[in-house]
Amino acid sequence: MAKFSGRNKTNPTSVLATGRRRALTFEGGVGHTADLETELFLLAATLMAGEGSFYEPANVRDARFVELVHQVTATNPEFVAALAPYLRNDLKIRSASIMLAAEYVAAGGEGGRAVVNSVLQRGDEPAELIGYWLGRYGRSVKMAVKRGVADAVKRLYTERAAMRYDGLGRGVRMADVIELTHPKARDEQQTALFRWLLDRRHHNDAVADPEVLPMLAAAEVVEAVAVDERRSFLRAQGPEALRSAGVSWERLAGWLPGGMDAEAWEAVLPSMGAMALIRNLRNFDRQGIGTDAIETVIGRITDPVEVERARLFPYQVWAAYKNAPSDNWKRALATTLELTTHNVPVLDRTLVLIDMSGSMQWPVSGKSKMTRVEVAAVMAAVTAMKGVDVDVAIFGATNKAVRIRKGASVLGTVSDLVAMIGRVGHSTYGHTAIAQRFDRRRHDRVVMFTDDQQHDAGRFDLSKVPAIYTVDLGGYATRSLPSGGAGRHTLAGFSDATFTLMSTLEAGRDAGWPFMQ
Repeated sequence: MAKFSGRNKTNPTSVLATGRRRALTFEGGVGHTADLETELFLLAATLMAGEGSFYEPANVRDARFVELVHQVTATNPEFVAALAPYLRNDLKIRSASIMLAAEYVAAGGEGGRAVVNSVLQRGDEPAELIGYWLGRYGRSVKMAVKRGVADAVKRLYTERAAMRYDGLGRGVRMADVIELTHPKARDEQQTALFRWLLDRRHHNDAVADPEVLPMLAAAEVVEAVAVDERRSFLRAQGPEALRSAGVSWERLAGWLPGGMDAEAWEAVLPSMGAMALIRNLRNFDRQGIGTDAIETVIGRITDPVEVERARLFPYQVWAAYKNAPSDNWKRALATTLELTTHNVPVLDRTLVLIDMSGSMQWPVSGKSKMTRVEVAAVMAAVTAMKGVDVDVAIFGATNKAVRIRKGASVLGTVSDLVAMIGRVGHSTYGHTAIAQRFDRRRHDRVVMFTDDQQHDAGRFDLSKVPAIYTVDLGGYATRSLPSGGAGRHTLAGFSDATFTLMSTLEAGRDAGWPFMQ
């Protein structure tokens, strides 16, 4: 990992650029509009499709995103085509990448088949994209969508995927996708799987041939066990029976009478990924899993390969930490967090600012209690604690310096920061905090985590600050500072890939779009 210290002696530029036209932030500060590509990128990197934000209702936010996709596709289709897989695979944004790919095709972008295929990385996502298209454009599905989805189906539809994602309550089932897109099976087993899915969808009489579809056949055996015999079956057959039948912990919880106990959790642990494990740490403690099982969980959630496969956001590790009662988990999660933040550069002599205004206390999504200020606290704590001579301050209506406890873990520091929510009021005076807290003798740069709707934008001369990185967690159209050069740069997103451009700029090089190299 590169270490950055000392002042930048060059003035590198970034492609995340604002135009010359000025506008107002939502809080009335003098702001700057971005060029179309930058606005699309910033919104895409922070968009939870179908979810509103503090200043924008869901329908307004989604409509702005769709319009931007169409506008940029008309003038720069290569940009959108490259952004789609980057959004899905690097920034780890699922729904927005699916929307972007579908709208790229709808806007007439070339090579839509490959773009659609590139964003579909999980067994339920072909149905999600088809569902989005049907809801927006009806049953006249463009051939690029059909072929791109069919390519993904060939990659993604397996027995295990069918067990996990073909739920009876889903609006668009795997069989619906097969019938609409006509994928060509990759082998005899997938041909049999397609037939099984169609039979299950239309006749509810699917029977799996154990010679061809052994997992589905084993699942049928498990499902047929009488309710009052299921615990004894689990005790006798153990983890191997669940693994061979592709039984997930969610499915097991519904299958077992009385729900999950320690024995059930221990049986299903081998089939659980890192995401499922960290979300259930409290359940493991509540049910009292054994010492060996605890060590298994710790090994899995600190395994770099497992963590990478789970596509964890740093803030999801924080969510697990604050809900985990056991010190065993908390120590392990410190390692997990490090694995999810390896792209964060080491920045010495830095002022780190955290926006704690009311808008930042809006949830990341309607399905989560996690707020944007908690996301900011996690990313800020990692940034602060990797560097030397780093000062941290929080801001709202006022601002306050934060002392980092000596010897504290990153996650413990996040806990301290989150406890300060409300102590500086609920307005957004970030530029005041820069003006008051930046000290050229101590700092070479400012890194500000915010939704960037500053009350006080345009009121201060910040020319004494050589570099300001605004880490945008809101994705709104108006920026509080110009961006792209003269030491003013905007980053965006919830993953550590946010910092890719920063590393390039800190090395004194001009930074292009990371997905257009």
